[in-house]
Amino acid sequence: MNIRDFEYLVALAEHKHFRKAAEACFVSQPTLSGQIRKLEDEIGTALLERSSRRVLFTNSGLQLVDQAKRVLSEVKTFKDMASGQVGEMVGPLHIGFIPTVGPYLLPRIVPMLKQRFPDLELYLHEAQTQQLVRQLEDGKLDCLVLASVVETASFKEIEVYNEPLSIAVPSDHEWASLDQVDMLDLNGRTVLALGDGHCLRDQALGFCFAAGAKDDERFKATSLETLRNMVAAGAGITLLPELSLPKEKQKDGVCYVKAVNPVPSRSIVLAYRPGSPLRARFEQLAAAIKTHLSPELES
Repeated sequence: MNIRDFEYLVALAEHKHFRKAAEACFVSQPTLSGQIRKLEDEIGTALLERSSRRVLFTNSGLQLVDQAKRVLSEVKTFKDMASGQVGEMVGPLHIGFIPTVGPYLLPRIVPMLKQRFPDLELYLHEAQTQQLVRQLEDGKLDCLVLASVVETASFKEIEVYNEPLSIAVPSDHEWASLDQVDMLDLNGRTVLALGDGHCLRDQALGFCFAAGAKDDERFKATSLETLRNMVAAGAGITLLPELSLPKEKQKDGVCYVKAVNPVPSRSIVLAYRPGSPLRARFEQLAAAIKTHLSPELES
């Protein structure tokens, strides 16, 4: 039994497919299958239901998968501590971003981070909140940059910036000429929103519902750009985060108006596992991002 066996086991549990699991582990399918069988022989317990065409784990197998994840997470922590560089900005760092943050934040900060921390190897991953949380728990990611939500409560969080949301309306909309819109003016109106799985959906709709607006249930966008295009086409209005807005008040058929009373916003944080030895590295990273963005978000 070795660490690699645990990696095979976890990969098979995640992909539910021998070939895909083998590809994820960069080995052949016979190699992975053979090692799983050897592991079963060694521990004297069946991990899989061999009679099924699908990959189905036994109850014992599921319990051991969870334990294997914990072992792999501890192994990563051990390696990080043993590197002797836990506080230095050197070596690989795997960071997860949600889709409503990554495309708009990364172009602003990656050049700065490369210049400031030239020995830091950034590996950037994008996925929705629930998937990122699982990857952080399993030790596949070192930290996350995302909106603070209930799912991140078990992690340590460093606030990076507070991002206001603006109202996006078609260029010919009655609000297009205004400098700001009171959120209470949304009362009785219908707003466009992202689809399920996007934390921004719940955050934006929370402000809209509080103002008396309702969700357009006929349409759920897959991205902020889809929302923007729907607004430009005259399909409705929506809320968009500050970093996703163009410099112009009006562009490509969409006008962006500041929302007040209250100002809708979300808290963007850097989240990491409580036991991670890389805390000092995360604090430096968050501070660098916060300092770099401050002039733009405060203007």
